[in-house]
Amino acid sequence: MSACEEELKEERTKKKVKRRTKKGEKLNLATKEEEDGEEQKPEVKSSECVLLRGIFKVGKKSHDVLLTSTTLTWTPITPESPTGEACSPPPGVLMLRDVFAAKVKRRRAAGQRCGGPVLGVALFYCKRRGRRLEEDTLHLHNASSDHTHIWYNTLRELLAGFSNRPRCVKVFINPSSHKKEAVHIYREHVAPLFKMADVRTDITVTDRQGHALFVMKELQLDEFDGVVCVGGDGSVAELCHALVLRAQLDAGSPESPVRALLPLGIIPAGSTDVVSCSVHGVRDPATAAMHVVLGHLQPVDMCSFFSLGQLLRFGFSAMFGFGGRSLAQAEKRRWMPSSRRHEYALVKTLAGLSMFVSYRADHCQLNFLVSNADHDLSGQLGQDPVQDQGGDSEGAESWTTNQGSYLSISIMAIPCLSPHTPRGLAPNTRLANGSAALIAVGDTSRSEFIKHLKRYNTSGGQFNFSFVETHTVSAVRLRPRAPEDESEEDSKTTPIIQSDATFPWNIDGELVEIANEVVIRVHPGLITLYGEEVDEAEADVSCSCI
Repeated sequence: MSACEEELKEERTKKKVKRRTKKGEKLNLATKEEEDGEEQKPEVKSSECVLLRGIFKVGKKSHDVLLTSTTLTWTPITPESPTGEACSPPPGVLMLRDVFAAKVKRRRAAGQRCGGPVLGVALFYCKRRGRRLEEDTLHLHNASSDHTHIWYNTLRELLAGFSNRPRCVKVFINPSSHKKEAVHIYREHVAPLFKMADVRTDITVTDRQGHALFVMKELQLDEFDGVVCVGGDGSVAELCHALVLRAQLDAGSPESPVRALLPLGIIPAGSTDVVSCSVHGVRDPATAAMHVVLGHLQPVDMCSFFSLGQLLRFGFSAMFGFGGRSLAQAEKRRWMPSSRRHEYALVKTLAGLSMFVSYRADHCQLNFLVSNADHDLSGQLGQDPVQDQGGDSEGAESWTTNQGSYLSISIMAIPCLSPHTPRGLAPNTRLANGSAALIAVGDTSRSEFIKHLKRYNTSGGQFNFSFVETHTVSAVRLRPRAPEDESEEDSKTTPIIQSDATFPWNIDGELVEIANEVVIRVHPGLITLYGEEVDEAEADVSCSCI
């Protein structure tokens, strides 16, 4: 063999060794990556005990399924690759707090109502799309009846452990709200979810104003876990007032408001649905029903409204001046469609303003207590008396007093979100901070006032006017008065503009005529609603009337 051939053979040997070395390094690297990948897989925390482990088909593939007291995870079963190049997908995870029902799946022939071979377990849960809660299903297939029932019974026990979820609710439906679709909305969007979640219902279809209040006064509350209202803002206001009033009567506390015993679920079926949007962020009956079946509880502040020492009602917001007058115009035209009626009333009331001189601005004495407390009520859901008084007792409280002419005065204990005003009429207010927003719009021209109103439907800046003042308050006392009486000594019995005059108030969308001064106090967490704190509502409509 020549020297040249020997050199060529030696070079080929070196190349073979080099290739083998690289292949070994690659294999070692793949093995290391596989080990690292196994370490990064989500595992059950050591503090959580695995209750069940089994094999189910999810889709068309077999999965290793683990169940703990809080989560369900499923990992695809894939054969190990000798090269380590195969990468198994991450496991699926489902939090049990999002599951509202578990059912046994069976194969049944057409017309068969019961029985049939077992196919597995179906888990019904909610998934989020923005503010919307949508129903979805996870199918775990296993033909073993014993295996399936063990999992089904365990899942049922775990779901029954969520104490906030109602098992029986009292439902009030207002068939006359908005487009008279409340009954249809309940049957199509709410009843199926309640049935799936095994929530029993007792339904009352109201036939007149005050019907729900009458029923609530005699209702056996211990038979129910919650109350559900299907209607608009008027129905919601009536039931909220009824729940707090009932708690006050049961506690024998005529002066101190008492937190409502039962939470209230609101299924939107009105024209604006301000309270529903403020706790759901969207006008969607399915989302509202999902909050109920999952037991999402949110404490909410309420206000008491007193006049001459007498309780008028409990509510969330009130508007005096422009807000009250526009609602009075709308109430005169109940025969019109709701959206057109409110737009007509808005334009009609604005027409009362002169281009350069303000219309019928109300001369008022406005007293308020600046709030310096920030209550955190996330864990306070008991039936405890609220300490502040609803009457006119001032004690050592330091009231701020303003006098002048106002086009509009609003007091809002909640943000008052709606599709028309996605950020709310009071965007700086929270649901349960123990305070309310006082928004006072002074005397100005119609053009400037319209600019102020239009900014509610845009990005903001509605308060950046010299004639608008805002305060965070815990109490407000408002007394309309004639201009010539402004220098007189303050007295609740001093005549207003006329002895028989009344002023329209918009309290939670309901028209209330009041002749004398009104004292409004904020009561932290007076009621609990099914929902959550939201910052902005979903905008799906726009008002083009101004």
